[in-house]
Amino acid sequence: GVTALRRRSEGKVKRIPTTVDRAVDSAGRERERHKGGHEGQRRSRSSPRVVVLVASEKKKQSKKQKSQSQSQSQASMLVENFEVDSPNVTYDADFITAKYKYETTDVEQEGNTWKVKPKQVNYEFKTSKKVPKLGIMLVGWGGNNGTTVTAGILANREGLSWKTKDGVQHANYWGSVTQAATCRIGNFNGEEVYVPFKNMLPMVNPNDVAIGGWDISGMNLAEAMERARVLDYDLQMQLWDDMKKMTPLPSIYDPAFIAANQAERADNCIKGTKMEQVEQIRKDIADFKAANGLDSVVVLWTANTERYSDVMVGMNDTKENLERAIREGHSEISPSTLFAWACITDNIPFVNGSPQNTYVPGVIDYAVSKKSFIGGDDFKSGQTKMKSVLVDFLVGAGIKPVSIVSYNHLGNNDGFNLSAPQTFRSKEISKSNVVDDMVSSNSILYKDGEHPDHIVVIKYLPYVADSKRAMDEYTSEIFMGGKNTIVMHNTCEDSLLAAPIILDLCLLTELITRIQFRTEDEEDFHGFHPIAVLLSYLTKAPLVPKGTPIVNALSKQRAMLENIFRACVGLAPENNMLMEYK
Repeated sequence: GVTALRRRSEGKVKRIPTTVDRAVDSAGRERERHKGGHEGQRRSRSSPRVVVLVASEKKKQSKKQKSQSQSQSQASMLVENFEVDSPNVTYDADFITAKYKYETTDVEQEGNTWKVKPKQVNYEFKTSKKVPKLGIMLVGWGGNNGTTVTAGILANREGLSWKTKDGVQHANYWGSVTQAATCRIGNFNGEEVYVPFKNMLPMVNPNDVAIGGWDISGMNLAEAMERARVLDYDLQMQLWDDMKKMTPLPSIYDPAFIAANQAERADNCIKGTKMEQVEQIRKDIADFKAANGLDSVVVLWTANTERYSDVMVGMNDTKENLERAIREGHSEISPSTLFAWACITDNIPFVNGSPQNTYVPGVIDYAVSKKSFIGGDDFKSGQTKMKSVLVDFLVGAGIKPVSIVSYNHLGNNDGFNLSAPQTFRSKEISKSNVVDDMVSSNSILYKDGEHPDHIVVIKYLPYVADSKRAMDEYTSEIFMGGKNTIVMHNTCEDSLLAAPIILDLCLLTELITRIQFRTEDEEDFHGFHPIAVLLSYLTKAPLVPKGTPIVNALSKQRAMLENIFRACVGLAPENNMLMEYK
């Protein structure tokens, strides 16, 4: 059947401001011109009516819209709630169930000819509508990222405003794809209709989460927030009393895996053997869940970057060998791997936000066997995110990047820890591999084995604190032997970029635990693969199952995430063809 859009009459419709006078629409309503004002405000349309579009109506509207487009600027509209009106989609008290036709292609070689064969697979998605009471536990809760995430949740929950030299600021979740981004769902009377990403499927509200965690520093979160030097003073003072009551649980400290300069912070450490440390982490999670009356918990590593662990046959190459090595206290098992092991044991989703190889083969083996979600690696927030956009653009335009130089300096504790060569190497690997899939996609430009010269430099400079500087130079070969150089400078508050990504990772991880699907040949529904590929958009070095293509291009990662959510409500992928206007 034809998929149509039905807007709930009780739902709110918000106007996306434009700077042009709006014409009178087909119903004779006068559309307002945007008058300015606070950037977060939206105009509202009263009493939205139910609209059901069928094929014949779409065709008539297409012709009308084509003529209207000659004389007026394209307008946009934001709706808060929607339902898909289709025989392939059902809504009941517990689930959204959608039948979805997945179209792809297989390629085969017959002699000297390559045959491309379209293929269809019928899926059925079932998403639980029960939004749980969620707890987020951060490893490294007392660091810059942990205190910033916590402060942001509290400020948004209380609707705080604070004064700065640039004027009054208001709490928001900008930088979060789930909370501050939108998805197009269709058009209405010639207007593009968008919905908040968070309303595509039932999702946890970040204001409702319980937050806690561990840190090797026992400093309370108010003092840790002051130490981080991220947030404005007036905001810190408003949050001080609440955050002073928050103190991290003791964490696992192993000086062999991080820079020696972190020793002065390590006053809040779990004692005992490695297996005793694992058991303590499991107890901490269970106690946190019980104390806060939670339905589910997600654990995320935002602590220090560790050096790479050696992967050794007989030690961490299988789940059995890794469990034995933990029990025997093998020195090459990192704290992050112990946290991952503890979470997997109790089926608690675990996300690694740092670049080290937490997920040694034994951890992946264990997670798959337990069907426990793991995801990572390393937050993609600034320089690498830009790189995954720019290189994709250049290669896609037939331009050949031949040299990429990326330089950073920062003065927070992350930079302090990365000043050690062994921990910097972990970061260098995750930052350098981001262009690989884009280069390999174009063998017209690159011969087998050819790759741009690519170097990454990170320096610790205390004065700039969390305000990281990133400078990049991209040199490319262009038409007829020419050269093109793009130089970019990026100044950013590192933790203010990372904090909303941390929230997104936790909220999306929880959501995908509620999505099940099956093909027409399968009798039972099942969840996604335990390695959470859907988190790729938010990570520098996406963790994927063996045999799965690694995609780093940002636009493709975003499209994957959005289109799977669209499939869950029976909507076709957003292909941007806009044939109704052609």
